[in-house]
Amino acid sequence: MNKFHLQIVTLDGMFYDGDARQVSLRTIHGDVAILAGHVPYVTAIGAGECRVYENDTDQPRRAACIGGFLSVTKEKVLIAATTFEWAEQIDYERAKKAKERAESILSSGDTAEYRREVAKIKLTRAKARLKVIENSKNIAVH
Repeated sequence: MNKFHLQIVTLDGMFYDGDARQVSLRTIHGDVAILAGHVPYVTAIGAGECRVYENDTDQPRRAACIGGFLSVTKEKVLIAATTFEWAEQIDYERAKKAKERAESILSSGDTAEYRREVAKIKLTRAKARLKVIENSKNIAVH
């Protein structure tokens, strides 16, 4: 299968710079899969799992990818993410506690709009991280 040049960057630096045969991730419009020869494309990234397929026979590298933008040109595919964490970098217990704290705020009846909006964002981020761990290790995360 044909490959393309993929770069994944955040403000923290370069997370990936090499060839891939496919990258799949969540955009604000839904999930997309990019293969070699994809038409030029730009979109905002949502919150979810990013899968990088490097070879024809391998399992994908999985990561939590939240915010930023995806750019596809004939030269390369660029993921410029706000947050990007490979599955092996995610602290399961920390993500689980973040999810619980956010759910607690949202169910507490706290009427402060700002606290509720921040809790919603933190809940989305924690769920994305937990889903990546679940998918990479085949464990059930609740």
